[in-house]
Amino acid sequence: MKAGRLQFGKDYPDVCKIPSERLWKIIVVDDEPDVHQMTRMVLRGFMFDGQGLEIISGYSGAEAIALMRQHPDTAVIFLDVVMEAEDSGLQVVRWIREEENNHFIRIILRTGQPGQAPEGRITTEYDINDYREKGGLTVTSLSTSLISALRSYRDIRALDRTRSGLEKIIQATGNLFDAHSLDELATGILTQMIAFISADELAVPSERVACFVAAEVEGVLNIRAASGRYDAFLGQSVLESVSPPVVALIQEARRTQQSVYRDTMYLGYFLSGKKSENLIYLQGEHPLRKEDRDLLNIFSLNIAAAFENLALNQEIINTQKDIIFILGEVIEARSGETGNHVRRVAESSRLMARLLGLSAHEIDVLWMASPMHDLGKIGISDHILNKPGKLNDEEWKSIKDHPQIGHRILQGQEREVVKAGAIISIQHHEKWDGTGYPEGLKGEEIHLFARITAIIDVVDALYHARAYKPAWPMEKIIALLQEERGRHFEPRLVDLFLDHLDAFLLIQTKYSG
Repeated sequence: MKAGRLQFGKDYPDVCKIPSERLWKIIVVDDEPDVHQMTRMVLRGFMFDGQGLEIISGYSGAEAIALMRQHPDTAVIFLDVVMEAEDSGLQVVRWIREEENNHFIRIILRTGQPGQAPEGRITTEYDINDYREKGGLTVTSLSTSLISALRSYRDIRALDRTRSGLEKIIQATGNLFDAHSLDELATGILTQMIAFISADELAVPSERVACFVAAEVEGVLNIRAASGRYDAFLGQSVLESVSPPVVALIQEARRTQQSVYRDTMYLGYFLSGKKSENLIYLQGEHPLRKEDRDLLNIFSLNIAAAFENLALNQEIINTQKDIIFILGEVIEARSGETGNHVRRVAESSRLMARLLGLSAHEIDVLWMASPMHDLGKIGISDHILNKPGKLNDEEWKSIKDHPQIGHRILQGQEREVVKAGAIISIQHHEKWDGTGYPEGLKGEEIHLFARITAIIDVVDALYHARAYKPAWPMEKIIALLQEERGRHFEPRLVDLFLDHLDAFLLIQTKYSG
């Protein structure tokens, strides 16, 4: 048989491909070389659903299993029953269905000895899709069997892709709604889109997908996340970065205010509640299948909702931020402090958090919470807050109550920013060496947010004139920081401040009012 296979392979190689962009994989397993030759001759030029065939030959049950392991994406297997053993083909069927749990591949049994494998018993006991006797095999019957098998395989795979796609959409939806920023949402959408389009062996390979997510910020559509050839244009205007055909697609989507499909391209178009535009562009090697388009349409509904949810959340956050800053400025004005103190503290705290490498979410929370550090001064009398001279012992005792007052106002709230504000309020007068107030906390017992706010608050207070003192020159402030390094302030924070002094002074200049 081996010599016969070599001779057979001379004219009909074991892997026979008909030129096509995509090919259906077919495995023919039979110990008779003539069966392979006849099958290839009959199926030469065969096309189904616009795709040709890749025919792979095997000559035993063991070879069939080896080939299936190499080609798990096989659509149809023509399988002889009797080969090295009387039930070789049946053993392969059991292996495919039970051990490999492959219920996609269509199995067509062929036998030259129907008495050893009666059709009624085989079709009842084994999960096969067709049963043919070799003696009655004609060109028409072979082609008909293959068309029926491929149609079934195609439809089953389409249903499975739909099921898998819906699962991905359900999973992705939760992830998308967890996004806290536009860039985070854009990256999440892009990740899910690529995973979705590259879901199986017939889909677009992920490395060949070009896509981007663009969002309107201050009237300009910028690319916020990108993959493939659009990586180089991250952060740039989309209309200045893409080719004329994509610009035309965007213009059509804007005109119709609907998503658009063109050949291998998909452009999702979404308007947020404030009518700001958001785009998702995807291009692969082949036009998207109908089931993929249907799933994309479903996914697009969730994307639109995610954009809307983010916009609403951002509106709430902006409102909270405005209230916090206004409240801080009211306290600031009441205590006679210089304008923009809370804004400088917020911006400088955010810079320090970035230099420390905190997460984007932690940085945002600190930025919004730090303006609440002196909220407790609302409970201190005006004559103490605005006294131009030195405070007496009783007045000093009263002023030292403001951390607890602020904490009492803010405690018990569930919002993360308010919780952080409560911690900063009560701890920002604690000292690294444990000599601060109100609780004498030491070192890392003091929350990092409070440690950051403490050094920023002191520097800002010294750098600007107050009712009880003139502004200090920066040289004197630097000397104090060096002296209080490891005493009042955490050494790491002092070092970061001094190493990036110019950046912190820029904030002082920007909010000098």
